[in-house]
Amino acid sequence: MSDVVLPNSADDSDAGVPEKASPRGSKAILEVFLQNKLALVGVVSLIAITLFCFVGPIFYHTNQVISNLANANNPPGRGSPLGTDFVGYDELGRLMVGGQSSLEIGFSAAILAAFVGVLWGAVAGYFGGLIDSVMMRIVDALLSIPVLFVLLLMAAIIKVNQLNLTLIVAFFAWLVPARLIRGETLTLRSREYIQAVKGMGGGAWRSIFVHIIPNAIGTIVVNITFQVADAILALAALGYLGFGLPPPAANWGAMLSQGITFLYAGEWWLIYPVGVLIVLTVISLNFIGDALRDAFDVRLRRR
Repeated sequence: MSDVVLPNSADDSDAGVPEKASPRGSKAILEVFLQNKLALVGVVSLIAITLFCFVGPIFYHTNQVISNLANANNPPGRGSPLGTDFVGYDELGRLMVGGQSSLEIGFSAAILAAFVGVLWGAVAGYFGGLIDSVMMRIVDALLSIPVLFVLLLMAAIIKVNQLNLTLIVAFFAWLVPARLIRGETLTLRSREYIQAVKGMGGGAWRSIFVHIIPNAIGTIVVNITFQVADAILALAALGYLGFGLPPPAANWGAMLSQGITFLYAGEWWLIYPVGVLIVLTVISLNFIGDALRDAFDVRLRRR
């Protein structure tokens, strides 16, 4: 046992620990990420959108609770840079409020889905055998169900609020990270340092939480970025189909759905700004996710 090198020792590479677990690997990850110009654009865009949604209302005050039908569908002009919507809400202020709920639900659903999926996949992959078979058959069965149909059904029978929308969007989102982490676990559980932990009397949960999940962090982080983008799109789809947050709350999907009605009347300000924000947010997250995937890839970092 004296010849076994644990992952906390100075020579991580001899112990079979992925390069990403070392400080050197962390520096390499950052260097590769910073070399990706599209990722930097994505980071800047995402920060700008977040500041627009959460800091913007501090400087641009609008009434997003009481409607004003006398000012409905006013074109952009003085006092309303992006005009007003069909019930008189200031469209620029509405974009900020709708962005808050969209981003909050998107990130919350992605983090919740990642937590459940990582735990599920790590347990299934580590124990293997019958436990793995049963757990992954459940995942396969849920993946075979049309997601949008079930989301609409759940949104129709459950009272819609921010918490319930988060749970509804996360309900199916955890399945993909579960399969990814299960695959990572099948590889990591055969590493020397996992065998060393077993030989020293360490339990299964210690191996999972202290060694396997931390060494799969690259896959987890990358997946979360894509999950946020997917969650925002799913929320937009629900809102577009009429299952978004009830008024006076707002989200980008519902705003897009309402704007479509007036598009052919020439009231472009009700659809183009919110459409651009949805597309820009999703593309920014995808750019960041692509760069993180490349940065966590050891083979690319060694080029």
